[in-house]
Amino acid sequence: MISAKNAFSGFSVNDLDAAKKFYSATLGVEMETVPAGLMLKIGQGILVYPKGDAHVPATYTMLNFRVDDIEKAVTDLAAKGVVFEHYKGMTDEKGIARGIAHDRGPDIAWFKDPSGNILSVLQDA
Repeated sequence: MISAKNAFSGFSVNDLDAAKKFYSATLGVEMETVPAGLMLKIGQGILVYPKGDAHVPATYTMLNFRVDDIEKAVTDLAAKGVVFEHYKGMTDEKGIARGIAHDRGPDIAWFKDPSGNILSVLQDA
C-alpha cells in the first residue's frame, strides 16, 4: 500500500551545479545532496535530478513559494538577478499579477530557474 505521508515530488534540470547555486544561494532553500541529485527540504522534500540535454523545462508553474509580502520578495529576488516573467494584460511593470487581474486568487509573480522551469512567489489575498 502506498502512503501519501512519504510521497515527494521531483523535477529535472539541465545543470545540477547551477540548480544547487540558484535554489540555495538565490532562493535560500535548504537542501542536501543525495545520490540522485539534490533534495530540496520543502515539505517531505523535492528531488532535483540532472537530465542534461534531455531536460525539457516545465511549461507550467512547478513550484510556488508563499510569501508574506510579494513586493519585498520580488524586489529582493530581482536584486539577486532573478528576472520576472511579464504576461501582457496580466502582470504589472514588476511582473506581479495582482489578484484583481484574474478576478480571484493571490498576487503572484513568475520566474524561471536556470534550467527554464517556471516558479512563482505568491501572496494570498
